[in-house]
Amino acid sequence: MPVSLQQKNQHLLWRAGFGIDTKNIESISTLKSKEIFSQLELSSKTAPEYYDFVDASIKDIYAEMKDLTMIQGNMKNGLDFEQRKKLRQQSNQDIKKLNLKWLEDMVNGDAPFREKMALFWHGHFACREQNIFYQQELLHQIRTNALGNFGDLLKAVSKSASILSFLNNQQNKKQHPNENFAREVMELFTLGRGNYTEDDIKEAARSFTGWGFTPTGEFIFKKNQHDDGSKTIFGKSGNFNGDDVLIILLEQKQTARYITQKIYKYFVNDEVDTTRVDWLSNRFYSNNYNIAALMKDIFTSTWFYDEKNIGAKIKSPVELLVGIRKQLTMQLDNPEIQLLFEKALGQWLFYPPNVAGWAGGKNWIDSSSLMLRLQIPHLIKDDTEFTLATKVDDDQQMGMKEMLSKKEGKQLGGQFKINAHINWVDYIKKFDGVNRENLFEALKQITLQSSTSINPLVVENNIDKSSRENYIKSATIALMSTPEYQLM
Repeated sequence: MPVSLQQKNQHLLWRAGFGIDTKNIESISTLKSKEIFSQLELSSKTAPEYYDFVDASIKDIYAEMKDLTMIQGNMKNGLDFEQRKKLRQQSNQDIKKLNLKWLEDMVNGDAPFREKMALFWHGHFACREQNIFYQQELLHQIRTNALGNFGDLLKAVSKSASILSFLNNQQNKKQHPNENFAREVMELFTLGRGNYTEDDIKEAARSFTGWGFTPTGEFIFKKNQHDDGSKTIFGKSGNFNGDDVLIILLEQKQTARYITQKIYKYFVNDEVDTTRVDWLSNRFYSNNYNIAALMKDIFTSTWFYDEKNIGAKIKSPVELLVGIRKQLTMQLDNPEIQLLFEKALGQWLFYPPNVAGWAGGKNWIDSSSLMLRLQIPHLIKDDTEFTLATKVDDDQQMGMKEMLSKKEGKQLGGQFKINAHINWVDYIKKFDGVNRENLFEALKQITLQSSTSINPLVVENNIDKSSRENYIKSATIALMSTPEYQLM
């Protein structure tokens, strides 16, 4: 069965963004896919807003510090135990605000393509660092360079305090090299596992000695801690420093292929077409790692819109939550509840499970998470109380237990309400020209990406037929509550 223009456009909007919103429901059946992609490109060229959520109390303390030891030290270095504890707690609160602000821009921002690309890089450069200064700067670098040059992005991220701290490069000094940072730069950021030797790691670690950062996250090079001896990396010898290593890694065609394959799996299909990836990676390499050009090669190709690629991926928790909010414009009285959903569904922004990031694909779904995914649309519409228990890991929850118990008067794992106010009026108007007998099909086509045929009888028990308005509301929610809605 041929893929319709509407299917193609919705496919593009889900992969290069977070799905459709009420504003573009009409245009997706009339505009060409290349026109929509051009709009996405144009809107993503503006510089992103810098998110600053560092509390004034933290800024005041950090402003008085002269070096990193004063933050990590004890009373004689300026901070006692209680002060350090207060800093950690406030930083965790600020990271929650950063999380919610980024989510809001994914939903209502003017650059969904950039934010989607930034979400990919957020998982690629996975970092679990509980310092608001460091995390907001890393996110800014990722959002700023998300569609730019991969070499620039790699350099900016590699010099960020978040990554250097998370991967222990502060402990990487001459005569006592720490290999963790060098290993992950090769294994996770550029080449992929098995495409380097242990000697390459050791020599690269020596090259990265002296890379550090100030208390507020600015990169510094500590010359007295740098090993300035000769190193040999990938057959090249010289007095290399960290910048030289990054250049050498970018010279390896394997870097272009590794990044391209990962992007293909994320934006196209978990089943990799090696012929496509070879062609794309060669173009990526010859275009000097131009990310925007690579994404254009993908999203303007004919094969991207093949039926096998549509509805073939499982939405991540963030894609699911943002996609629902985009299609059904709403205001949330309690936006913090989104953080609890992130945790319960397995994608807590700024808290990846490990240095490799979120595995994605079928790993997003298990029996408990699938049940919750299917319930969320009804919880939003009906505004009913629900029970949600998550693993008690307050380090990973960033204080959610305390925050929600204060805000709602409930304990984590107790009864919660989303308190959403959906703008049904504008959404319902978009279907004014659709006859009642065609209404279910129209709603299904807008809501689902999977090519699997949905029998109206499957969701009929959840559809209110008392009026046209109630029919549209209940049918939309019923469709969002199907397993097929989990696919994009």
